[in-house]
Amino acid sequence: MDTLAPAAGLDREAMASRYRANRRRTAGLFAMIAPEAYEDRPIPLRHPFVFYDGHIPDFAFITLVRDALGRPSVDPELERLFNRGIDPRDAATAAQLQKPWPDRATVRAFGDACDAAIFEAFANARLDDPANPRLVHAEAAWNVLEHEEMHHETFTYIVHRLAREKQRGPRFAHRDVAPLRRDPIAIPAGRATLGARRDGIPFGWDNEFDEHAVDVAAFGVDAYDVTNGEYLAFVRDGGPVPPFWFERDGAYMLLGAFEDLPLPSSWPVWCTQEQAAAFARWSGARLLTEPEYHRAAYGTPGGEERPHPWGEAAPDPARHGNFGFRRFDPEPAGSSPEGASAWGVHDLVGNGWEWTATPFAPFAGFRPMASYPLYSKDFFDGMHFVMKGASPVTASTLVRRSLRNWFYYDYAYVYATFRRAYD
Repeated sequence: MDTLAPAAGLDREAMASRYRANRRRTAGLFAMIAPEAYEDRPIPLRHPFVFYDGHIPDFAFITLVRDALGRPSVDPELERLFNRGIDPRDAATAAQLQKPWPDRATVRAFGDACDAAIFEAFANARLDDPANPRLVHAEAAWNVLEHEEMHHETFTYIVHRLAREKQRGPRFAHRDVAPLRRDPIAIPAGRATLGARRDGIPFGWDNEFDEHAVDVAAFGVDAYDVTNGEYLAFVRDGGPVPPFWFERDGAYMLLGAFEDLPLPSSWPVWCTQEQAAAFARWSGARLLTEPEYHRAAYGTPGGEERPHPWGEAAPDPARHGNFGFRRFDPEPAGSSPEGASAWGVHDLVGNGWEWTATPFAPFAGFRPMASYPLYSKDFFDGMHFVMKGASPVTASTLVRRSLRNWFYYDYAYVYATFRRAYD
């Protein structure tokens, strides 16, 4: 066994504790679907729920234990079956979705075996090995932690589309408020720092590197995200209906996570990037670029930059925004004033990812990560756009300045909103 003393600065117990918490969260999310929904596939060209029950521990085992540490397989056939998800548009792989799946007991036993191997590795294996590209700075270990947290969000998107009678999710109190004042905030010209230094954070995905500064011209920006009430005027003028809206008895309703709601006017509208850009044009504005988002979120009138819009404090859903599973649905825009940026721009983190006008592309110095080389590069196609910030079901541990999310311009299921920018 390759048992070594822990590398300096690597807290094995904390990593194991985080992995254990992630597995509890996954179990809790699976408890939100009825047992008979285990093989349901609410979103076309996404795998059924059963796949994710096997995929999450399978990915962790393959990434850290099998491929990085070079240890034997648990079950080669199941490892292949659950190895990788599919792209929402990849119709060529649609036949995979119809395959016979193992029963729940078999999948859970496989997951338990993967978990046991992961915990043994966290306890004893050399996780940080400069001679092994997959283990430089413990990359594979960090990878499996964040991978599961990301799947908590994507899994929630799928549960959201499950038939109501098969959902077992929690209910929350909801509120709507009067419209907010809409004066744009002027952001003066300045510099924005994007990306991260490779030695500056414990872990980052390959598209987060390298750190670089961008000169940003002066612009105006909405203090709040565009709300359902504002977007409704666009729909009445012929604009496209957002994917979370539907009509009932002549009125628009909101498809909430676990219940249908009368359209809350003060909540941010969740829509596609294509719809967001169309609304912005219709209203005489445009979407923020990724550098402008950084300037509005992390810049300050004094010229310094903050690690978070609110400052130095660690992300706290109780104070800074609607993220970290504070709830499953949005809430009125501006509900977390302590999370506002130095310029007074609200909800830049939480209540919905922020669509930008920036196509997802590599930064200078990009190189695919050794432990997951396909993570980003397949999506540098001009059809995916950068999103920043966080949604209600984004883990607090994923809230960092350099993190970049992305989806297709017309993807209908993501929890993403937008705000307008002005020249």
